[in-house]
Amino acid sequence: MSSYDLSTAVGRFRAKWDYVWKDHAFLRRWFMNAHWLGPDLVRTNQPSPRQLAYWKSQGIRTVINLRGARDEAYYALEKDACAKLGLTLIDAPLDSRDPPQTDRIHRAKRLFETIDYPVLIHCKSGADRAGMMAVFYRHFHLGEPISEAIGQLSKKYLHHREGLTGVLDYTLEKYLKEVEPTGVSFLDWVDSPAYDP
Repeated sequence: MSSYDLSTAVGRFRAKWDYVWKDHAFLRRWFMNAHWLGPDLVRTNQPSPRQLAYWKSQGIRTVINLRGARDEAYYALEKDACAKLGLTLIDAPLDSRDPPQTDRIHRAKRLFETIDYPVLIHCKSGADRAGMMAVFYRHFHLGEPISEAIGQLSKKYLHHREGLTGVLDYTLEKYLKEVEPTGVSFLDWVDSPAYDP
């Protein structure tokens, strides 16, 4: 059960207050870090209920939340807004400071094979987790090689490899330098004992 009771004025006010100040939504009010990656997917930072309504007007049908289902204001407001707007909300958490787990990579592949497009993917800032999911989208859905898809992890999208989030770049670069030249596919590598996140 959520700590935020959106059925009451007080509960909704508290959720909005926490969303703005604790989740730093005031920084995202006018900047969405939004980028279309093709005709059927946009990556962005954490959308507000108002921004979700905008994205629905742009044709979005599905929202993939990479932050996960948490008892926090952002999630209560997002879940409520998606329900009211008729958007499908899928919780598919990724880590920004650890290599992606094998089951999460497979889940991403399955999602891109089965979801109702167009889709919006988001994390908090739209840089790291959204970047890694965008790599998976471009590789699994669009058929791009990892060497091209890795471009989704760049400063253009506010991703900085210099910090702890550089582990995402390291994981893909390890594949490109050590594994791909041997002819092993990305998914086969991920499924092998050699991949040890």
